[in-house]
Amino acid sequence: MKKLANFKFLKMATVVVIMIISIVGCKPKLSTNDFTVDGGIDSLQITASGIFQALPTVADSKENPVTPEKIALGKLLYYDTKLSMKGNNSCNSCHNLSTFGVDNKSFSVGDDGLNGGRNSPTVLNAALHATQFWDGRAKDVEEQAGMPIMNPVEMHMPSKALMEDRLKKDENYNKLFAAAFPNDKNAVNYGNLEKAIGAFERTLMTPSKFDEFIAGKANALSTEEKVGLSLFIKTGCTTCHAGVVLGGQMFQKFGLYGNYWDLTKSSKVDSGRITITKSASDLYVFKVPSLRNIEKTAPYFHDGSVASLQDAISIMAKAELNKTLTSDEVKSIELFLKTLTGKVPEDAMKNPFTK
Repeated sequence: MKKLANFKFLKMATVVVIMIISIVGCKPKLSTNDFTVDGGIDSLQITASGIFQALPTVADSKENPVTPEKIALGKLLYYDTKLSMKGNNSCNSCHNLSTFGVDNKSFSVGDDGLNGGRNSPTVLNAALHATQFWDGRAKDVEEQAGMPIMNPVEMHMPSKALMEDRLKKDENYNKLFAAAFPNDKNAVNYGNLEKAIGAFERTLMTPSKFDEFIAGKANALSTEEKVGLSLFIKTGCTTCHAGVVLGGQMFQKFGLYGNYWDLTKSSKVDSGRITITKSASDLYVFKVPSLRNIEKTAPYFHDGSVASLQDAISIMAKAELNKTLTSDEVKSIELFLKTLTGKVPEDAMKNPFTK
């Protein structure tokens, strides 16, 4: 009888073990313990801090030191439609700070009502990028700030001289330029316009809870968000999307594995950086975009051809890594990417020309 009882106990125990293994195998769950090492330190946090960096308060520049006077002038210029020939557009028209530095359109509408040729990227945190524009034709936000004003499709100002004359007729601008550039005898000039707007843009940092995580707060991210981050790293996304803004530091061919337009269903094929460099190796090459605030900056890619973040994740995995992600994997990575949504500086969003 004792042997029979022992047999029944072992049989029952075996069934229980099999059930536990089955449950764990079918529905893998990760707890915070899966991301810890001795001493309670988050091991994923250690890995991530070697790949990413937290945002600074200001992206200062030796060539253009950020001062309160430059910021005040730059903000006014940023919102002023006087910078466009017909007065229909300002910098904020295409890079709306109230909607995370974009207008959420595939192509922005210029001063004459014409569409631009590429999607307007966010201006938020852009000062931390190695170059500006999808093709990298501007070295910094100062140089970038002056280009759309002269662009015939965007703000259509015919000359820098006309822009300067328009500003000089405004007494308030004369005072603000003099205060921002006290060592310049003729402070109202196009170069200083670029510097002022650039200085303002260097303050447009959007820290998020991801920055808290990188800085040492292990519980800043939930377990599910950590799973997404871990998958983001293991999938290989950090090959291009690393550093302080998770991108913005290099150029890459869009479509390492196949034609990008076949995946995005793009109606127009853009040849990319080759138009600037004239080098065959830059065909279909674009600057890697930042993933900061990516949840809020749709539509995606240089042509704004994809509206869904989940679709964009799937396309990038296939086009750049030759990997097909499952629906659950895509959702997991998306959950992590949403932790990169930060807070736009409150004062920066206040348009000085509206009451």
